Amino acid sequence: MTTHTVELDVLGPWSLPTSKAFWEGFTPAALPAGGDAAIATVFLAEADLTRTEAEVRQAGDRAVITVRGDGDLVAGAAQVARFLSLDVDATGWPAVGERDPVIGALQAQLPGLRPCGFHSPYEAAVWTVLSQRIRIPQAAKLRSSLADRYGDRGALPAPAVLRGLDLDLPGRKTEYLHAVAEAALDGVLDGGALRAVPPEQAIEAVQRIKGLGPFAAELVVVRAANAPDAVPLHERRLDDEVAARYGDGATVETVSEAWRPFRTWAAVHLRAAREARLHEFA
Repeated sequence: MTTHTVELDVLGPWSLPTSKAFWEGFTPAALPAGGDAAIATVFLAEADLTRTEAEVRQAGDRAVITVRGDGDLVAGAAQVARFLSLDVDATGWPAVGERDPVIGALQAQLPGLRPCGFHSPYEAAVWTVLSQRIRIPQAAKLRSSLADRYGDRGALPAPAVLRGLDLDLPGRKTEYLHAVAEAALDGVLDGGALRAVPPEQAIEAVQRIKGLGPFAAELVVVRAANAPDAVPLHERRLDDEVAARYGDGATVETVSEAWRPFRTWAAVHLRAAREARLHEFA
């Protein structure tokens, strides 16, 4: 195993502690809670499908990304920057809050938050299949079992492995997981490629995968390819939060014009605030 470290200038607001706290509560791919100042995670690298360990620390306006593994660590570090949204020039993000006081209040509530969570579109697509028609805690257990039994020390099994598994899962989940694996092997779920095209085009491509509907395809593009300016149109909880904060009759489509070119970021802030509020009063 070798090690590679890169220091990255982060343009615009960023707080590692805020992002880490957000990710620790993100059930689909949650980090273990801990007091260390770094983000530490394990993922399946897209470039060569090898297990990669990552540690990220903040040094002022710079991110120090250290990756360890046996694969292409330069590409692995770039993947880390993408799934933490550190590769986005966010110098214009504060202006969104100036245009929209609702988002401005959330920026103050969650200072320096950048969307993070899924390590890759492949991982997000696997999650969408596992979580269909069951409760989130049940899906989380299925994901952990899949990684523990067939993955590599915490990383999900590679697509070639997943494609050949005969899994005892409810409904058509095994069939759909095989379709996700095939799509990953065909390059349909490549994070860089999905980021390189307009979000609507990326969502349309992902939705062609058997078992992935509009909500799932949006999740893959918005929360895994980490496109900064995609607006989710099939997320009921986001719709509810928009109505609660902007008033009856408000929709994501009508209010999100003020969020450009950070519609993903604004949507994530709304969802994060909603989950925090619901948890507080649970």
